[in-house]
Amino acid sequence: MAARLPADLPAGLEAAPLPADAIEVGRIADAWGVKGWFKVIPHSASPEALFSSRRWYLQTPSATVLLRVKEAKEHSDVVVAWAHDVEGRDAAEALKGARVFVPRSSFPTAGEGEYYWVDLIGLDVANREGVALGKVKDLLATGPQTVLVLEYEEDGKPAERMIPFVAAYVDDVDLKARKITVDWQADY
Repeated sequence: MAARLPADLPAGLEAAPLPADAIEVGRIADAWGVKGWFKVIPHSASPEALFSSRRWYLQTPSATVLLRVKEAKEHSDVVVAWAHDVEGRDAAEALKGARVFVPRSSFPTAGEGEYYWVDLIGLDVANREGVALGKVKDLLATGPQTVLVLEYEEDGKPAERMIPFVAAYVDDVDLKARKITVDWQADY
């Protein structure tokens, strides 16, 4: 027997647990039009994961549901999508605020020298001399480049270091070894 969904969600959606490799990729902002389309604010400037997967998992305050996507496309600075069992503006509005997750296994394969931010978070960073500089805590998009935000300890206290994620400073990214090698010094 299927789990009952809260009355505030569209009736045809299925309750479902998040997959173990689920990654949050966006948030539903609002309805778009009158036929059940809705706007998604992606967490990435390149929201390929939203286009590559037809199974999205939504987390609302009241439930986690599986959303079977019919179509998703870019529109200005958002993604607009249409899904099975979301019919009409009222149904789309009921999804407002839901967090959108996609299984990491459904992301498109990154090209040579390209990396998903989620794969870089947690990697150890060391310089060419083998000096540990920290662990990737976050990444920042600064316009022309991305910046690695590292966390490390200095005198027993947490500290942060930022390194531009560009070829001039990044020598190697080894996802299997969970390590990034950079041309950077600890005192920069």
